[in-house]
Amino acid sequence: MNITLELVDYDNEKQANELLSLLNEYAKDPMGGGSELASYSKNNLIAELKKRSFIFSIICYVDGKPAGFSNCIEGFSTFKCKPLVNIHDFAVNPEFRGLQLSQLLMNKIEEIAISKGCCKITLEVLEGNHVAKNAYIKAGFKGYELDPEMGKAVFWEKPL
Repeated sequence: MNITLELVDYDNEKQANELLSLLNEYAKDPMGGGSELASYSKNNLIAELKKRSFIFSIICYVDGKPAGFSNCIEGFSTFKCKPLVNIHDFAVNPEFRGLQLSQLLMNKIEEIAISKGCCKITLEVLEGNHVAKNAYIKAGFKGYELDPEMGKAVFWEKPL
């Protein structure tokens, strides 16, 4: 079995289509929301990603087949005065689970974050996604807190 990881070149039509396909499969999974990507997203995502130099994507291939991916967004920590990487999307297709691909993807993200001088990597995970939580814990992630008395940070959103 040959496993490779590639930084996505959004100008490469093959890689762009593979990224969209992987993201769509993730979106259809219950952990990704349970429904296909909207047509608008399918038609515009790659063009929008190209406009943003602070976003990068990685695809993991198994024997040349796209098996998993991550979309990451560079942010900035004002307290540390350094960049950070947020893992925005992260998934391994069901047929390729159990091959430790998530750990390989995490290692690649960490390598890129270190090369950018980042102070940390952040992500969000659903409480009920025990498989992902275990993979993240294995990779060294834990709940964020400044003071145990104040509790862990909570991810909120306000749709616009």
